[in-house]
Amino acid sequence: MNEPIRIGVLGGSGVYDMEALTDVRELTLETPFGAPSGPYLVGNIQGQRVVFLARHGRGHTISPSRLNFRANIYGFKQLGVEYLISVNACGSLQRRYKAEQIMVPDQLYDHTRLRNLSFFNDPDVGTENIVCHISLADPFCPSLSKVCYQALVDTGADAIAGGNMITIEGPRFSTKFESRTFASWGTDVIGMTTSPEAQLAREAEMSFAVMAHITDQDIFDEEATVTVEVVLGHMEANIRAVRLALVRAVELLEDAPHSPFHRELDSAIQSGRNYITDEQYRRFSHLIGRLKAV
Repeated sequence: MNEPIRIGVLGGSGVYDMEALTDVRELTLETPFGAPSGPYLVGNIQGQRVVFLARHGRGHTISPSRLNFRANIYGFKQLGVEYLISVNACGSLQRRYKAEQIMVPDQLYDHTRLRNLSFFNDPDVGTENIVCHISLADPFCPSLSKVCYQALVDTGADAIAGGNMITIEGPRFSTKFESRTFASWGTDVIGMTTSPEAQLAREAEMSFAVMAHITDQDIFDEEATVTVEVVLGHMEANIRAVRLALVRAVELLEDAPHSPFHRELDSAIQSGRNYITDEQYRRFSHLIGRLKAV
């Protein structure tokens, strides 16, 4: 863990490992926010160090509402990740977007209800006196999103640049009325995990982007409903495309410059630095340690 690992991949449904990784080793981490979903797989792709985590666990044993989002993101931060690519299965809410297309969204609506949305201002973990107001006008890093889109195009995927994503609580799928309502708001795709990952990645000063692979389009078919069988029917082709694109994205990130989001907390932490204790700086050093000298 001494050498930072700049690139992280958060694998969603169907992506429980990263076949392209070589010289792989497993790291089991503990964080101030509890245990992540499983071990982090650290390896090499094209000479670059990359770390992978299966969001739902290797055997898909953790549902969206039960994920420890904070621990997962903090674990990447502990390892030094600056660029985090998330892979998500999603449903289409617009007729023009079809199953087996892959969207790199640029906007996000958080419709969750039960999740910890911040590392800060939480007495349960010891950050009750630290107030943080990040900017999330652009919830995804535009530069990293461009890399993801280019990687998809370069590897032959049917890619979509930009779009509006909504995150629902899950684990159930939406009713048709809910889906039609979300669609009427201008939502393009629907998933269950991008919130609060986008918020937490911003607080962790990472560049964050999503490859959202579309598995269903039931809102436009009165005879069909979203089921696990429908989703899995399109999953295999999607995952093949995503795996190829991830390798290409790593190549494109070799000379990536620093992002403004890598210093988000310079202006986002509102609490006076002298009100943050030495113990907090130590315990949450990967989040706020550098601010002690700012």
